[in-house]
Formats: sequence, C-alpha cells, structure tokens
Amino acid sequence: MVIPVHDVNPVRRTPVVTYALIAANVLVFLYMPGLAGSVAGDSGLSQLCHLQAFLDHYAAVPQELIHHQLPRLVPTGDVGPGGQGCVVGPPTYDKSPVLSVFTAMFLHGGWLHLLGNMLFLLIFGNNVEDRMGHVRFALFYVVCGYAASYGFALLNDDSGDPLIGASGAIAGVLGAYLVLYPKARVWVLVPFLIFLPLRLPAWLVLGFWFVLQAVYSSGEGVSDAGTVAYAAHIVGFLAGMLLAWPLRAGTPPPPEPRGLLFGRKARRRHGW
Repeated sequence: MVIPVHDVNPVRRTPVVTYALIAANVLVFLYMPGLAGSVAGDSGLSQLCHLQAFLDHYAAVPQELIHHQLPRLVPTGDVGPGGQGCVVGPPTYDKSPVLSVFTAMFLHGGWLHLLGNMLFLLIFGNNVEDRMGHVRFALFYVVCGYAASYGFALLNDDSGDPLIGASGAIAGVLGAYLVLYPKARVWVLVPFLIFLPLRLPAWLVLGFWFVLQAVYSSGEGVSDAGTVAYAAHIVGFLAGMLLAWPLRAGTPPPPEPRGLLFGRKARRRHGW
C-alpha cells in the first residue's frame, strides 16, 4: 500500500468545488452522533444506537436502492431495557432511496475513513476540477458517486447494511486523473521498515490502487472485505475513466518534474 502526499501537477485556477466538498464532508462528520470524538469511531452503546438510527435514515442501503422498499422495523436510537442492545420500531420518517445515495456520500465511519478519503480528493481532485471546470466537475463527482453506489447495490441487492462514504465518488476522480494525467508524478510514502518517499508516475500509483481494490473485492488479502465496499470503488473508478475519456485528447501534459527523483538528482532525458 502506498500513501500519496502530493502530485507534481499545478492548477490554473482555485479548485473551489474540491475545497467545498472537503469542508462539507468534515462538517457533516462533526455532526454525526458518536463519531467525531473518537479517532476510530468507537463509542458507547447509547451513541451506537443513535448512530445506527442516523445511518438508517441517511445512508444508502442496497436493498432499498434495488427494491425501493423500506424495512418495517428500524433502529429508533434508544437503548433497550437493561442495556441489552438497541430498540427497533416502525420508521417515523420518510426516506427516498435515490436521495440517500447523495446524503451517504458525505457520511463516514470514523476519522481515519474521513481523512483517507479527503487526502485522495485533495491531491487528485484539484487537477480534475481544473480540467473539467467547476460545474462539470461537481456534476461528475455526483454521477460517479451514484454509479458506484448503484453498481455495488446491483451486486449486493440482498444487503441491508448501510453504504456510506465518499470513496465511490473519489474513486471516479482517481479514474479521471489516470485518463487525463497518466504521466504526472506523484510523491508517495511507501512503508518499507520506514516510510520511504518516492516520486512515481500517476499510472503506476493509481493502477496499483485499482488492482488492490479488485483483489480486496474478491476477499483475498484483507480481513475487512465484508465491511468495505471495494466493488463500489471499482465501479466508481471505471465510471470516472469513461466520463473523462472524451477530454483526454485536449488535456495539456503535466510539467516535467525537476529536482530529486527516487532519492537521486534527476537528469533531463527523453521520457522524464
């Protein structure tokens, strides 16, 4: 696994939509019950019951997306007698499964989930927004999020687990970046005894990320394959590539990197 920290690909205008999305995700997370006070998202039973009720209301649920039916019993947010689990009852609210896909894009399961997503959005979103323009990028982001959620739901139509996070939409941003700027250089940290800084081409960084998602979605090499929607990442990534492809021909190449390359002084050669 590599951790991107910066790309060598300046922008021509301020990525206001990218910044606004990051701010919105952080603000919504701070509003979510039981999560903002914990790095890992752990909390007591009362907070957990409130969180379950909150997610059932605002998160996307594959069963609801495919069958357009709400469950008869949902968490109410109350703790059961004697602290034995959370109380369930008939829903007291109306919920639109289609709209829940949009609200779910701004919900996260913990600080690490949030910060990881926002890091990828900050590094790669600014250049995609710069190429597409503010309005088209905003629409692109939402479309990729919907494609990822419905793609996952089609593959898991019997699942009643809430689907949350901006990962599907951000995966679309990564796919678009790969199409538009495959030769851009990205500084990454590679855990090898210590975090080793390397500057790698975007096609290698993002291609490796996509391969990992495909491997993880099959359940290989990861213990949380059932709790992370890796299939949504794959669908979002492919949707982003497809939507960005028409812009590829007119996209100017990223600037040639200078300075240190793989820890050595870079020389100006053809292809670098």
